Amino acid sequence: MIQCSSLSKYFDGVPVLSDVTLTVESGSIYGLTGSNGAGKSTLMRIISGIYQQDGGTVTLGGEPVWENAACKEKVIFAADDPYFLPQATLEGMAHFYGRFYPQFDRGLYEMLCGVFSLDAKKRIHTFSKGMQRQAGFLLGLAAQPRWLLLDECFDGLDPVKRQAVRKILSDAAAGRGMSVIISSHNLRELDEICDTVGVLHQGRLLCSCELDSLKGEVVKLQAVFRKTVTKEELQTALDLLHIEQKGRFFTMVAKGNDEALYAALAPFEPAAVERFPLTLEEIFLYEMEVEGYDANVIFG
Repeated sequence: MIQCSSLSKYFDGVPVLSDVTLTVESGSIYGLTGSNGAGKSTLMRIISGIYQQDGGTVTLGGEPVWENAACKEKVIFAADDPYFLPQATLEGMAHFYGRFYPQFDRGLYEMLCGVFSLDAKKRIHTFSKGMQRQAGFLLGLAAQPRWLLLDECFDGLDPVKRQAVRKILSDAAAGRGMSVIISSHNLRELDEICDTVGVLHQGRLLCSCELDSLKGEVVKLQAVFRKTVTKEELQTALDLLHIEQKGRFFTMVAKGNDEALYAALAPFEPAAVERFPLTLEEIFLYEMEVEGYDANVIFG
């Protein structure tokens, strides 16, 4: 389990993270999204023990990670711009990782080299940026960490490799109880693999939601009513995130289960009501707008 409580971090007196609290359970995949400069990479560097927080606490498996060698043997941070030893080959880096991570699995490493079609004998500096990111990801996964932190791991991957990464991560989380945090600007990618998603903006965690419960509570409804109805009346009766009206035709984004929503609409004598599921991206866009944030800034 990863636990962060009231984390804060400053660089040259400027706050980068403020009062960030989150929990990632064992076997869970947590998606971290937000605007550029929101503090996502800084947060992951604190969790992995690269930076020390200026306030609050962070523990992995109940232990503080800062200057804890035993803990760091079980945590991997795969950065957006990974570092490799100068002139190193992928095979050389595998030997290097094997010295510091006792659980490094050669069989898994070789399998992943095949999945990503990477030449283990070729110098990594000759790889494209996307291939270097793949190399960092496969080395980190082969180390079999208990806690894996991935910064924009899907960038540069074609659809087949994206699907492979999702399956590998899901299997590792479920099979070994690994806790995973993935940062990404792409909510659609996170929607397909994560069970919880948090939105970080200007150093603050705006929300953190389990996707199953979130998707079950927010729906889009389209309705036509037999009698005259106003938007104000519907807003009073339902917990609405968004409403549009064209004549007698209404489109609404509402919170609540189907039974409660239909019961709330019944007094308005609906002639027809149709329910549509929402994507994760749509849900967060509406949620952030209600909270007064410019969703295009946060997710753009």
